[in-house]
Amino acid sequence: MITEIASGLGFPEGPVWMPDGTVLCVELQRRTVDRVHPDGRVEIIAEPGGSPNGLAIGPDGAAYVCNSGGWVFHELMGMVVTGTFQPDDYSGGRIERIDLATGAVRVLYESCKGFPLKGPNDLVFDADGGFWFTDHGKIRPRERDHGGLYYAKADGSSITEVVYPLESPNGVGLSPDGKRVYVAETYTGRVYWWPVEGPGRVGRPSPVGHGGSLLAGLPNLQFLDSLAVDSAGNVVVGTIINGGLTVIPPDNDGGVERVEHVALPDLLVTNVCFGGPDLQTAYATLSGTGKLVSLPWPRPGLRLAF
Repeated sequence: MITEIASGLGFPEGPVWMPDGTVLCVELQRRTVDRVHPDGRVEIIAEPGGSPNGLAIGPDGAAYVCNSGGWVFHELMGMVVTGTFQPDDYSGGRIERIDLATGAVRVLYESCKGFPLKGPNDLVFDADGGFWFTDHGKIRPRERDHGGLYYAKADGSSITEVVYPLESPNGVGLSPDGKRVYVAETYTGRVYWWPVEGPGRVGRPSPVGHGGSLLAGLPNLQFLDSLAVDSAGNVVVGTIINGGLTVIPPDNDGGVERVEHVALPDLLVTNVCFGGPDLQTAYATLSGTGKLVSLPWPRPGLRLAF
């Protein structure tokens, strides 16, 4: 059973369940970071501008946000969708720290190795207190950016380019033991993984291209967005066009025979997190219709590092 928690949101993403029962999320269109209360009330915490995208809680209790710098939005078939091209008011990609008590926004990173971040998208903290994040890049009428996987420290002191280039990297997550990092690519419909050899270091199991192992590649026209991992190690990915949550077992070999799909009533299901006392409630952002919903999950979600 699907329960609608909040509606009227401007392209929500980045849900994070909090122990007090609220859910943090971002609104790309309204350019805010929110706290959604169980009764559906939406409280604006911060207004960082640009387009806050992914969100995670860090070791200091603050919210860390991937800000992709802005999007254009259109109405299509009764839904809100993002435009293709970098907007005229694009303000640059960055990683931000947001104080949940005061709403103060601090920019931690705007570049790596002298190259500007273009469209940071999703992030996940590890047990060491650093975080992995993806840069999705931006598209302009005659050119487009490569994307990449990065690792950074929460205090703003260090950022590392780990895997580059990638094709439209979006969701990122860690396996329950922290020994794998997963990345979902939007336009290829693929999820890859790399063995984690230390903070900001990965192995290259494949001799081809970026060296990642293919966990799954979806057939037909399906785009992948952000992801979460459950306690059994399944990778759960927000799925666009075939709207819902795609569930991929951790020992999948690239095929789709064992991949499951949980349909949801929106063509743009962008993100998921787990919450509730037993972590057996999934919270999903239905971005096209501007809703945050919940549904029972057959397994507990993975408890995040912070």
